[in-house]
Amino acid sequence: MSSLKIAVVGHTNAGKTSLLRTLLHSRQFGEVDQRPSTTRSVLEQGVWLEGQQLLAFYDTPGLESGSELFNEVEAFVEQFRHDGPAQIRAFLASALADDRFAQEAKVLRQLLQSDAAFYVIDCRDPVLPKYQDELHLLTRCGKPLIPVLNYTAAAGQQEQAWRQALAKLSLHAVVAFDTVTPPEGGEAYLLESLATVVPSAAGALKELIAWRGKEREQRLHGALHAVAELLVDVASYQEVVPQSAPDHELQTAIERLQRRIRMREQDTVRSILNRFAFLPEDAIAEQLDSASGAWQEDLFAPEVLKAWGKDAGFGIGAGAATGAGIDLMVGGMSLGAATALGAAAGGLYQSWRHLGEKLKQRWRGQRELHVDNATLAALTGRQLYLLQQLVRRGHAATETLTIAKSHRVSREQFKTIEQSLGPILAHTPDIDRQRVVTELAGKLEENWSA
Repeated sequence: MSSLKIAVVGHTNAGKTSLLRTLLHSRQFGEVDQRPSTTRSVLEQGVWLEGQQLLAFYDTPGLESGSELFNEVEAFVEQFRHDGPAQIRAFLASALADDRFAQEAKVLRQLLQSDAAFYVIDCRDPVLPKYQDELHLLTRCGKPLIPVLNYTAAAGQQEQAWRQALAKLSLHAVVAFDTVTPPEGGEAYLLESLATVVPSAAGALKELIAWRGKEREQRLHGALHAVAELLVDVASYQEVVPQSAPDHELQTAIERLQRRIRMREQDTVRSILNRFAFLPEDAIAEQLDSASGAWQEDLFAPEVLKAWGKDAGFGIGAGAATGAGIDLMVGGMSLGAATALGAAAGGLYQSWRHLGEKLKQRWRGQRELHVDNATLAALTGRQLYLLQQLVRRGHAATETLTIAKSHRVSREQFKTIEQSLGPILAHTPDIDRQRVVTELAGKLEENWSA
């Protein structure tokens, strides 16, 4: 089967190019502007599936002189009373089609060559005679015409008035499809409407709908995986500073860690925008107020040492359990000797590997900065907010999306994420980072709410 030819027609600035941007998932198709007649010629764009072109969309110039054109075409009505397409062709053969109504003639020619058409309506506008005249002309081309009500989410829209006016022209297969915030399942419904009026294309359109649905799932899955990678990376970030570092050195280390977090988040935002076929400038993240700089847990806090002793199956002296210090803990031996003793003791060796780096840092007079849970919760909330907005956003949207500081998950919502990140936050040796990423992405997907 040859590709289905669909003309996209309508009055100037009704949103024809916007509709195609959303259907084609392309922010860069055509030109969108508030100036009249932005599209001056017919633009073609194909939709392909597995190497076969299924659809050919034709973006046409805006109709501007519908009522005047209607009066001119009426001059041919007696000759072609019962043959609308012949009446339109007679007009197109006249001098007026190349002069005064050259723009409208391009629309009519394309419609005659197409299998069907979407008539895009800005339903913020009232139902005016010029629009009704346009519809009368377009229906005389003898092609299936599907009215598409655009901007239905806008305040003051007149969707019901338009539906009533369209019914008077026997146009009942009306689709409400806001190109800026498309309804859930709106794209599938729009394609299904084509299958209704062009039954020969029903099979191919069904395949396209299924493929688009699978594509959406893969896009979301990949984006959640990218968020999981962001969280795992940031949770592993750390800065080691001398125990005796002055305040300005400590502040420099904190700022360095914060910059690293912000850059990593920006990379993820760009990656997600690209997955959803949006441009880098389509979203901006407010500078994250990263708390960061939280101290890693104190190795000599009683609860830490008790847990260590319990996990290792090796008794810890009372002095160490109350935080007496490293000399008491290792019996006055060097770190190397303590390590050897731990290896001989068996169970203690595993715990030594778990906390060994932290002990070495303390022994060397170093302290460790890492990212706190509040920052991780903020990163999670911001990325999930971005995803929620993108799955609802049409590619006709031009307003920049702002990811605000306030977009964060609650402490309760963060619990399952914190559990998955546990080995990373604890800097467990030999951790399988990819396994953590996969597990975390699964939990994000389980809790996904679009």
